Amino acid sequence: MKEEIDWSNLSFGYIPTDYNVRCTYRDGKWGEIEVSDSPYINLHIAATSLHYGQEIFEGLKAFRGKDGKVRVFRMIENARRIINSAKGLLMAPVTEELFCEMVEKAVRLNARFIPPYGSGASLYIRPLEIGISPSVGVRASTEYTFIILVTPVGPYFKSGFKPTNICIMRQYDRVAPKGTGRFKTGGNYAASLVAGEHAHELGYASVLYLDPKEKKYLDECGPANFFAIKDGVYITPASESILPSVTNRSLMQLARDMGIEVQERHITVDELSEVQEAAACGTAAVASPVGEIDDLDTGHKYVIASNGEAGPVTTALYNKLRAVQLGEELDVHGWNTVIEGI
Repeated sequence: MKEEIDWSNLSFGYIPTDYNVRCTYRDGKWGEIEVSDSPYINLHIAATSLHYGQEIFEGLKAFRGKDGKVRVFRMIENARRIINSAKGLLMAPVTEELFCEMVEKAVRLNARFIPPYGSGASLYIRPLEIGISPSVGVRASTEYTFIILVTPVGPYFKSGFKPTNICIMRQYDRVAPKGTGRFKTGGNYAASLVAGEHAHELGYASVLYLDPKEKKYLDECGPANFFAIKDGVYITPASESILPSVTNRSLMQLARDMGIEVQERHITVDELSEVQEAAACGTAAVASPVGEIDDLDTGHKYVIASNGEAGPVTTALYNKLRAVQLGEELDVHGWNTVIEGI
């Protein structure tokens, strides 16, 4: 399979790999790690994951570095976030140790699918947990399956690191106040599909959601966090309904390292007229620069990148984070886990 992959032309899609790793929670404890070469799950038709949405997942990446070593970026933070998601949906949380052991095992078993350095591609790692015990009454499962699959993916930006246009539409809410927005569960993404498709039909890359309670403050940008640069300050929305992005947290730390003030706070729609740069950020793209934000309800257009280029701060942060992931710069914060011998 490896010989047939065109590493430089991979999409951000799914390519079958050799193995996935699994673990089952039963009788109040997690069992042994199992290795499977099957891409299928034998699931009861009344499983709670199918009927009551007991499903959570994560996304992280492994990179072949400049020195040939394989690095997994901020694995422990993804472990902590999926544990928080599990608690939020009344699921059995995995331990940090089990999560990390299974990630490393999945990467090792599929080492031949790790794209080479310089290709712009990476090995995407998708952990997921589902409730598997049958129930037609609304209740939490008593048994769970935790799975980690991997697949090589191409760079998010096929046409270069260029700004895209996004829009504000108030007829859609991403999540409910005090709901599941801060947890990484599939239902949040299912709820965003209609709005996202509507935005695409209108020629926009994604929807910049407003807070669901007052429709006054910025929330998330499609499936990603949002940040902007205003008068040299890194600002990003503060909300209990926003998923705490590992990428956003990383960019905030790098901004501080560069001497940039960071503010995590409410950002009003009107404040968009005062920002010099903006971007959506997440595992897939790191940072996706925004060129223009169109408020479709008021007709106001907020032009962010009038020259059609990403701003200097966004570009510097994007390049810095990528350099750390690829071992091109010193990992001063110890974010990478190096998997030896592959």
